[in-house]
Amino acid sequence: MAPKIFLTGVTGYVGGDIFANLYETHPDWDYTVIVRNQDRGIPVAAKYPSVKIVYGDLDASDVLSAASAEADIVVHAANSDHPGSAKAITKGIAQGHTADKPGYLIFVSGTGLLMYHDQKNKRYGQPPAEGDEYEDMGGVEKILALPEDALHRDVEMIVQAADSDSVRTAVYAPCMIYGPGRGPVNTRSMQVYDLAKYTLTHGFAPIVETGKTEWDQVHVHDMSDVVLLLTEAALDPKKAKDPQFFGDHAYYFAENGPIVWGELSELIAKEAHKQGYLQEPKAETIDFQTVVAQMPGGATWALNSKSHATRARKLLGWKPTRRGVKEEIPDIVAGEAKRLGLTPKYAK
Repeated sequence: MAPKIFLTGVTGYVGGDIFANLYETHPDWDYTVIVRNQDRGIPVAAKYPSVKIVYGDLDASDVLSAASAEADIVVHAANSDHPGSAKAITKGIAQGHTADKPGYLIFVSGTGLLMYHDQKNKRYGQPPAEGDEYEDMGGVEKILALPEDALHRDVEMIVQAADSDSVRTAVYAPCMIYGPGRGPVNTRSMQVYDLAKYTLTHGFAPIVETGKTEWDQVHVHDMSDVVLLLTEAALDPKKAKDPQFFGDHAYYFAENGPIVWGELSELIAKEAHKQGYLQEPKAETIDFQTVVAQMPGGATWALNSKSHATRARKLLGWKPTRRGVKEEIPDIVAGEAKRLGLTPKYAK
């Protein structure tokens, strides 16, 4: 009998790519997805005519609980800052499963929570502070010790508190994601794409404060592979029972090495100049408050998030293989220019 998979976030960038990867690899599985309304369901149904669609937003607790109760595995990839949906999903899994036949929840969070100390201490544009790095296996206790007011952490805590003999959980927090998504609706990420957008619309690439802030990077397809491997692990009797794979300490990062935001800004300026959108490869220093006022999401360019993905590599055999974000910059700049309706102004 085909395993039953319930996924939230199919119309989003992350959830859409995760689902595309699952469906392409295991088209014979029994899938249910939730979308907000009929209009949002049209492109999903067109791409996946065999997939069951249920309708409701993340406040539709009864719908979420019912679908979660019926599923063997739930992938919650819609919104990592929505406590109500996490409560409804974990409640549904508990109602529909037993210790003899547990249900599994893969909750997709993000490494934005690792910005906590910079936010608290108002460290903007600085390199990582000593000790402000996190590793997800031997160092998992340090991650779990982050307070409830760290970004995403309150909802992660709801998921982890629900872990039991009948509800097995894993929290998955990828870092800065890039690359073209494969989902039916949103195929664009934000952080580095917004950096290119800012550059094209303001005529220069922003370097926030000193520009030394670091994040880690992961291609969206590599990001989705972790969920695929985790889902397959939930169907493996030995791995499914192992608390290293699923449990209240089963915390997974995904990264393929670091990036420095100031360096990315300079590369984007050079590429925008090369493609004829900037007269010169101009990068300018701006302060944190200015960038947040002009591009609220740009706060992440000034706050460090350093993660080391040991668990997925060691337990799941995960190996990121796609090209890095620096190699993706020409496509990112060209894509953002197209979205903005721009044409090159400066002939080479």
